[in-house]
Amino acid sequence: MNIALWIVAGLLALAFLGAGAMKLSRSKEQLAASGMSWTEDFSSGMVKTIGSLEILGALGLILPAVTGILPVLVPIAALGLTATMIGAVVVHLRRHEAFTPAAVLLVLAAFVAIGRFLVPFGG
Repeated sequence: MNIALWIVAGLLALAFLGAGAMKLSRSKEQLAASGMSWTEDFSSGMVKTIGSLEILGALGLILPAVTGILPVLVPIAALGLTATMIGAVVVHLRRHEAFTPAAVLLVLAAFVAIGRFLVPFGG
């Protein structure tokens, strides 16, 4: 189980790091033009905030465990990403858009959160 949690956490970290970096490096208009039409419902500042939270969540999935400093932050970061993806699913449903990618990330983040609260890092 420990190996599965590491793999899922690593994949989630890559996904959220990439998504967050994209939101921070591109304008709201560029994001909308690239298919992220949901950004039309949010201010530029909120889009940047979401990107920042995704990057922080990605770092929180890996760094505490790797450094051994406050590894309890890993499931907390996963809970934060789960909450973020709940919001994403709601936004996509309201806009009548595909929500499957957000729902998959939600389930994976919840898996890491629950798993890391139950399975110690050496176990």
